[in-house]
Amino acid sequence: MSILLYTLKSVAFALTEPYLVAFLIILAFVLYRRNKKTSIMQKMIIGERINSPFELTISQIVIGIFAGTIASIMMSYLGIVFDENSAVDLVFLLSIVFMFFNQRFICFSYSGSVLGIMSIVLGFLSVSLKMPNLDILKIDIVALMSMVAVLHFIEGFLIILDGDTGYIPVFTNRSGRIIGGFALQRYWTLPVAMFFILHSVSNPGLSWQIPTPNWWPLVNNSMPSNVLKNALVALIPFYGVIGYNSITFTRGKKEKTLMSGGLTIIYSLALFALAQLAALNIFFKILVLVFAPVAHEGMIIFQRRLELKGTPKYTSDEEGIMVLEVAPNSPANEMGISTGDLLVEINSEKVENEEKISEIIRETSNFIWFKVKKVTGKFEEVSYNKMNTSKRLGIVFVPKGVPKDSMVVKFDENKFAEILQKIKNKDRDE
Repeated sequence: MSILLYTLKSVAFALTEPYLVAFLIILAFVLYRRNKKTSIMQKMIIGERINSPFELTISQIVIGIFAGTIASIMMSYLGIVFDENSAVDLVFLLSIVFMFFNQRFICFSYSGSVLGIMSIVLGFLSVSLKMPNLDILKIDIVALMSMVAVLHFIEGFLIILDGDTGYIPVFTNRSGRIIGGFALQRYWTLPVAMFFILHSVSNPGLSWQIPTPNWWPLVNNSMPSNVLKNALVALIPFYGVIGYNSITFTRGKKEKTLMSGGLTIIYSLALFALAQLAALNIFFKILVLVFAPVAHEGMIIFQRRLELKGTPKYTSDEEGIMVLEVAPNSPANEMGISTGDLLVEINSEKVENEEKISEIIRETSNFIWFKVKKVTGKFEEVSYNKMNTSKRLGIVFVPKGVPKDSMVVKFDENKFAEILQKIKNKDRDE
């Protein structure tokens, strides 16, 4: 019970200590800027915002706090411990720095691997050159990669539960036809409490010094178990960010996050097992440090190949026009039209293209009805009797061809700023 109580106390400290709260506010500001872009893109494509920037940011922080608490409890009970002189906290800073080079590099598998390799190299040089001052990182590779594994385990569940929040409908061209899909991008801020071995009773972390039970730790460590059991240990909190960034044209949003989250959990278990072997010798230490980023890249490549070889899920054909997304509180939503439905007829006329739908709506008085082929393959008739020219139908169609008077957005992060600026300029002109 002491371990649980002190872990919760340490996480609470991260939420109340002024300098840590200030760091959390900075992270929230960075996330808010990203979420603002997401909301603008949603409004541009769907016609209204599904999520406000504030809602997206607050949920990332709140969910992250719960996730960080669970991760901290897991690491505390497993007995993942670092020396107080180690620079393991740099792994959190490196992941944030790496994010600005490429968003997927925010993953701790990259920053953890880089930091671990640097620690081994500096340790080797300090011995061979007889310059002990070179060994400035002093990182336990077993503990480091065990921590990375636990954080990925938690990340897998976050992806499954919350990875599709803040989605953006997107389109691309494949084999001469337009297909629809979803861009998924989500980040969470985690307060993480970690065990450190103290060498001085005057250490400020002593406020979380706790007695450890006889069975602790449960995992391997590089240091002898008898030394660890008699060591003075304390819990000290840090902040980290984990994220999920993907795109799918062959699966629904939930299907994609379920697969990505499941693969991440499997990856975390494999990484954890290798981390335990790293306690044996330097070979396994190097192996786990190489495995972490290589296997993570392999997981990304595997999912990309599945997307390229898979059958597109959202395409229009001769039978009708595919619905990619439906705006909330719209006539289409009230009719019960949903993602993946195929619009076959409107007011008894065959739906040949999306322009035909707009034309009939402009000409109708107030009543429209659709013949819809649902995802299950069944045909249904739905209607709406309060339609007028000022109302938007609220459907994002998958075009059969590039519409003349509208924009089809191909997901390209490099051109996002350009598109965003055009939207802002248009809003100012209006």
